[in-house]
Amino acid sequence: MEAHLNDITNAFAIHQNLDKMNRTTRSIIFLCLFIWGCKHKEKEKETHVIPSQGKTNVVFILVDDLGWKDLGCYGSTFYETPNIDKLASKSAVFVNAYTPNPVCSPTRAAIMTGKYPSRVGITDWLPGHDPKDKPLLGPQDLNQLPLEEVTFAEVLKEAEYKTFFAGKWHLGDVGFFPEDQGFDINKGGHHMGHPSGGYYSPYNNPKLTDGPEGEYLTDRLTIEAMSFIDTNKDNPFLVYLAYYTVHTPIEANKKYLKKFEDKRKNLKDTLIIKQKEGPSKTIMNQYNAEYASMIYALDVNVGKLIKKLEDLDLMDNTLIVFTSDNGGLTTTEKNYNPPTSVRPLRAGKGWVYEGGIKVPLIIKKPGKTEMKKIESDVISMDLFPTILDVLELPQRPDLHIDGLNLNVIMGDEDFDIHDALFWDYPHYHSSGWTPGQAIKKGDWKLIYFFETNTCELYNVKEDISESNNLINQYPMKLEELKQKLETFNKRMKTKSPKENSVK
Repeated sequence: MEAHLNDITNAFAIHQNLDKMNRTTRSIIFLCLFIWGCKHKEKEKETHVIPSQGKTNVVFILVDDLGWKDLGCYGSTFYETPNIDKLASKSAVFVNAYTPNPVCSPTRAAIMTGKYPSRVGITDWLPGHDPKDKPLLGPQDLNQLPLEEVTFAEVLKEAEYKTFFAGKWHLGDVGFFPEDQGFDINKGGHHMGHPSGGYYSPYNNPKLTDGPEGEYLTDRLTIEAMSFIDTNKDNPFLVYLAYYTVHTPIEANKKYLKKFEDKRKNLKDTLIIKQKEGPSKTIMNQYNAEYASMIYALDVNVGKLIKKLEDLDLMDNTLIVFTSDNGGLTTTEKNYNPPTSVRPLRAGKGWVYEGGIKVPLIIKKPGKTEMKKIESDVISMDLFPTILDVLELPQRPDLHIDGLNLNVIMGDEDFDIHDALFWDYPHYHSSGWTPGQAIKKGDWKLIYFFETNTCELYNVKEDISESNNLINQYPMKLEELKQKLETFNKRMKTKSPKENSVK
């Protein structure tokens, strides 16, 4: 811009000196100036075009059901994640990262669209489970992510990125698969929310060919991702690696199982510790060697993926996002012991207590070599605009309506970017959860239960375990958050459960 202004100023001065010349001479000189200026402008424009091979790549790792405390860098002493911990040591590590729902499909829709699940019309896992013998009937959800929704993969594809998906999709059946939502390649993504054939080949997956006998699914998905990177190392790419692990079935990686069976013998608490949570029980300690081996296998594969980027000299030109779709599986009504614990957080997957919605979030920007811990509350929808900003692509607030750019707090400052966060889960869940909602503003969190028409109020900064209900001590704060919740419901046009007249 400054160069253009100088060109114009110089041309104006020349024009004044030319007044004494004849018209023909002036015309010739100005014609020459015009041609030179056009060529100069064209050349300058060319220097601002980013060659495709110079664009920042994206590797997005989404782990299924990974709990807030399932990584070493987030406080686990039983599970081992040296590669992810090393990645975290060079990344922005978000201490208060949330998902907008305590189960998978709604969060996955939110990541893809940058919208609260209630806006999209998916507030339960697909196809969901609304029992008919309860006091309430949950609202009817969509059974797929609508094709009318524009995903961040589609936006990157418009920007000439090669796009790759591997793993768990769980956002619709045929016609609504990843390849229908912006991905050039889909390895393993279909309508199922768990590995229907288990973690060892044969996989019984219509979008993934079986591997050799003994092949482990987590290994296979990483192999597919690395193959794609090899093929597209000279093109800008998006790798969306949505591991099925650590969703049930809890099926150990046999190479690492003994390591954690031996380690378990030396734990202070070798027996399972449980705590009552409504009609359910919550596991209070990390004890499960099979689960630990799955976490370790995940970590080994993240290490392989990073090494591939380093070997191809792509690490300094790649944005890496690592997160989960909901809290860890810690709480259940069923007659079995859940595999993990996220204490000191309360409850887990299926609940809007902190254990069900607080997750790890690690973002490694290109060229960053130091860790920064970020305290600000953030949520899954923020990842869409953040990716666009890091890639220097235009923001799309018409699409990512509820997401905010996290890049503004990954520098020197850390401040609250959200006025409040909102959760809408109007369904029953096998963890014992009954239909409800929640809102968090600053340190304060309100939880509302439809069945009993009651609220709970917590200061989660002082009481991270949500053990001290302050509803009677702070009536004004209660009223403030109730009004805020009502505003969210109106804005999102949420659907409430209905009374079950047959019950």
